[in-house]
Amino acid sequence: MSYLLDSNTLIEAKNRYYQMRFCPGYWTWLTRTKREGRLASVESVSAELRRGNDELAQWVKSQADLFLAESDEATQTAFAEIAGHLAAQTTSMKAGALDEFLSGADPWLIAKARVTGHTIVTHERLNLQNRKKFLIPNVCQHYGVAWIDTFDLLDRLDARFILSD
Repeated sequence: MSYLLDSNTLIEAKNRYYQMRFCPGYWTWLTRTKREGRLASVESVSAELRRGNDELAQWVKSQADLFLAESDEATQTAFAEIAGHLAAQTTSMKAGALDEFLSGADPWLIAKARVTGHTIVTHERLNLQNRKKFLIPNVCQHYGVAWIDTFDLLDRLDARFILSD
């Protein structure tokens, strides 16, 4: 099984529990897992992260092959279907929620996962009562796309970060 990373998983790791200066093994593991074909993301996530001016932006720039193209017809069609489905729900959402969602990487991530069968890795949680913003797990549930968080990913892929003496 292969996985697609949401921006928030990389941002949270960089800012908190897998900071690059004290846990470089995590970032090496991501690179190795990508090379094995078990981990990827999409171009829109890359674009979001490259806008930063920090070590994560630099890391993303060095990992170009981590990010899958969204220009293929199947992904474009899936994106259009997702946008249409969400547009029909705008009356029950906060004003601007649709525009905000469609302007980011999330719908592209879901569209790519939908056509490839990847599982999305995100820190967002399912909340069907939420009316403030469209959430990845809520949209994924509608389309039958699987999602997990970073810690489930590490467990599923049997990640190990071992200090050497």
